[in-house]
This record gives sequence, C-alpha cells and structure tokens, in this order.
Amino acid sequence: MIHNDVLRRLRYALAINDTATISIFKLVNYDMELDYLHAVMKREEEVGYLPCRDKIIALFLDGLIIKNRGRQEGQAPQDLGPKERLSNNEVLRKIRIAMSYKDEDMIEVLQLAGFRISKSELSALFRKPDHRNYKPAGDQVVRNLLQGMVKKYRPESTRKASDKAPKSASTFDTKPSSLNKGDNRQKEAKLKTTPKSTSAKVSPVKKDDAGSVWGKLSKK
Repeated sequence: MIHNDVLRRLRYALAINDTATISIFKLVNYDMELDYLHAVMKREEEVGYLPCRDKIIALFLDGLIIKNRGRQEGQAPQDLGPKERLSNNEVLRKIRIAMSYKDEDMIEVLQLAGFRISKSELSALFRKPDHRNYKPAGDQVVRNLLQGMVKKYRPESTRKASDKAPKSASTFDTKPSSLNKGDNRQKEAKLKTTPKSTSAKVSPVKKDDAGSVWGKLSKK
C-alpha cells in the first residue's frame, strides 16, 4: 500500500495534527520539516506531492509505538537502509504493537470495515517471512484495518450517510396528501420539522471536520 495513504489515514483515524506528528518523529530522533510533511500528506494528483519513503513511514510507526507504549531499554528503533522496504506485514505489525492490539482486537477492527479474517489467517500475516505458514499481506488488509480504526475511534465521521435518511423522511412527510390536505395545523407542524432535520444532518459533520487537520477520509 502507498505509504502516503497509510500516513494520512492513520493520522486521520487517531486525530494526530501537525504538531503531534512532528513530536512523534522527534521520539525517534528525526527532525520532520513541516513543508515535507505537507508534501507527503498530499495525494498523487495534487500539486507538490512527494512520495512517502519507507524510512519515513517506519520512523513514524516506531515513534507512535514509543508514544503509546513508552521507550523500552535496549530496543532502539532501527532505521531502514536506502534499499530496504517496509512490507504491508511490517506496517500491520507496527500498528498492532503501537495500539496494543491482540488477535481479537485486530479481527474486530477489520470487521468494522466489513473485512472478515480468521485467527489462523491473521496469525500467518505475522509469521517470519521464512516460516512455512507465512502469508504476505495485501493492500486490502491494511486499507481495511485503517478504515476500521476510523470507525472505531471516529464514529462521528461515518454519520454523513446515515444522516441523509431523516432529510428524505422529512421531505416525504411534508408532501400534501388527500388525507391531510385540509388540515393546516398538520401542514405547519410538519413544515417546521424540515429546517431542524437539515441542521441535525449538517452540524455534527462540520464540527468534526473543523477539528480534523486533514478533513474527510479519502474514499480511495
């Protein structure tokens, strides 16, 4: 999976702003420049986009581990070499450690995104590459884990679709019918519900987006 997407979606799921992101990099002795951070947060089609290198996403995940679980003596993070790559399996492993997820937690978060996986299938993703039961993790697993984390930690961001239902219902209810055509009081009462429904639909989403650094999660 493209590391830019991993960084962007993970930041969104955990509501990590620029200041917090830079402080996470400092935990692994890396001075992240704000301009570069903004560049790797862009999408490929956007002006100023730069690819997020394997070393950068690895440092961020290692810093997140230290932030959430503390620094362990004698276990300093190892920087990736110029030609070393961070696999999807390693991304999953680092997220799992940072979030203190057990097998059941991983399965539950994946299910929130509609992705089902058995415990044995999950275990195969965390085997060493030379193990006979090792399985490489596809982009779909990482993408669904991040999407599940959004639904777990930021459930308000998923309300937009469900909030469309009240608006549709109020529109239908205010339509005149042969049964209440002559009842002016009923018409006035139902018409008053329309602006309230619209307000209920918009307000929670705007409030959440205002507090989010990167706005709505990409559907990609």
